[in-house]
Amino acid sequence: MSRSVHVFRTPDRFVAGTVGQPGDRAFYLQAVHDTRVVSVLLEKQQVEVLAERIAALLDEVARRFGTAIPAADSPVADLQPLVMPVDAEFRVGTMGLGWDSEESSVVVELLAITEQELDESVVLADDAEDGPDAVRVFLSPEAAREFANRADKVIGAGRPACPLCGDPLDADGHMCVRLNGYRRGAAFGSEAEE
Repeated sequence: MSRSVHVFRTPDRFVAGTVGQPGDRAFYLQAVHDTRVVSVLLEKQQVEVLAERIAALLDEVARRFGTAIPAADSPVADLQPLVMPVDAEFRVGTMGLGWDSEESSVVVELLAITEQELDESVVLADDAEDGPDAVRVFLSPEAAREFANRADKVIGAGRPACPLCGDPLDADGHMCVRLNGYRRGAAFGSEAEE
């Protein structure tokens, strides 16, 4: 079976989103151009790291090249949900990120989980016949900032963190390690023994 590489040079939309309720959400990245929609499944931490790295890359590009980059606190215009139904092409294993100075674009490459070891120096923009399936997206600095800001909102929309230990609170509270066996209530107001 040959490798599938989905390339989006001018996507109408590239967003992070979720399906499910906080505590039981599946995280996706979705690229859309006209009627073409490609979704990939990944972990919450991968979304968080990608958003952080894109923001850092944009800041570095602005510093090095004097390129006009939208501010980190710019508002998010696209708060629409993912295009349904969400049918993941693959689960993301490796992510690549780069700056294409000729196109003034951020390049995001998402590679499927694979059994074989990858040479990370050739991951980005490698169109070899063999290798994992991939999604490659070229983003303007504005679209990249929009992606990072929206991803931050998606991550922040999960369960609130326990103010004592930082672990996520479930609707019925959780067993906080800092309370030595006592359960903290969902409203974080009442304690009850386990």
